[in-house]
Amino acid sequence: MKKCLRTRLSEFLSPKELACIYKSYDRVGDIAIIRITEKSQKYSQAVAEAIMDVHNNVKTVLAQKSPVRGDFRLRELEFVAGEEKTVTIHRESGCLFSVDVKKCYFSPRLLYERMRIAKQVGNGEVVVNMFAGVGCFSIIIAEHSKAEKIYSIDVNPAAFQFMQENIKLNRVYGRVIPLKGEAKEVIEKRLRFAADRVLMPLPEKSFAHLPCALLALKSLGGWIHYYDFEHAVKNENPILKVKMKVAERLEKLGVTFKIPFGRIVRTTGPNWYQVVLDVKLNSWGNKINHRGS
Repeated sequence: MKKCLRTRLSEFLSPKELACIYKSYDRVGDIAIIRITEKSQKYSQAVAEAIMDVHNNVKTVLAQKSPVRGDFRLRELEFVAGEEKTVTIHRESGCLFSVDVKKCYFSPRLLYERMRIAKQVGNGEVVVNMFAGVGCFSIIIAEHSKAEKIYSIDVNPAAFQFMQENIKLNRVYGRVIPLKGEAKEVIEKRLRFAADRVLMPLPEKSFAHLPCALLALKSLGGWIHYYDFEHAVKNENPILKVKMKVAERLEKLGVTFKIPFGRIVRTTGPNWYQVVLDVKLNSWGNKINHRGS
């Protein structure tokens, strides 16, 4: 589709003009989100119309005007073409997700990762998703595994509202449990020693919340799926760098663990990577300092 788009654009843009346009864009439901720069801004309308020509099901094109930032991981979006809206329904892995792309963080690029985790969840497991957003990881786990319960925490009121709607849309009420609030507070009050598996899909906060993730695990141990951003220049391994950082932290917390798997989820910028580690914690009893940092 990228090739089709560039072929379409090449009909009325020169190679020099094409060079300053981002090759990739996100499709969330019937909304496409493009990235623009000062140089490419004057071509945004042409890019939007070309995308809608290539993808008949795209009804709206928005331009990303800022990086993802803030506690809610939001980005500034500007209407470019089509229907002026920010709410859509996205289909993924047999599930439906209602989302407002302006008020909630949502990345269609995590499709493989969401299913990868879901396939690991065993029968009867209890899962705690510390940063659930609109419920994508949680609902896909409910749909594609026999987990007993998936506790889904998020502090963003808009994301929480859409999560509740998505639980109803996918008929997983009673298995996916929505919990509104900051993950640390919710776990300390309600989910101590509750989980066989903990998800931490918020790279900006995962490292600081590691002690909290441990607190959510059952004392017999379990799994933590840890996400982080890492910078790595030539000849550096971003996965190894994250492993060393996490291993040092867990050793200080006095737990026994192994990290059998890590992968680069995606590239997020020049020499920047999103990395996931699957961390296996052994039985740790009551070693964790619950106020640890």
